[in-house]
Amino acid sequence: MAYLLDGETEMTVSGEMFNLKTGEMFIMPVNESHALKAKKKYKMLLL
Repeated sequence: MAYLLDGETEMTVSGEMFNLKTGEMFIMPVNESHALKAKKKYKMLLL
């Protein structure tokens, strides 16, 4: 699970793109490729 504490990022999981903003979270599926690209400076909690 990724929880965005501050800022904004673009997350790609299994070829599908998601925009995350402060306060949003994303549960990543097991054994799937992922990537992050900063749209603004961000802080993320990865659990």
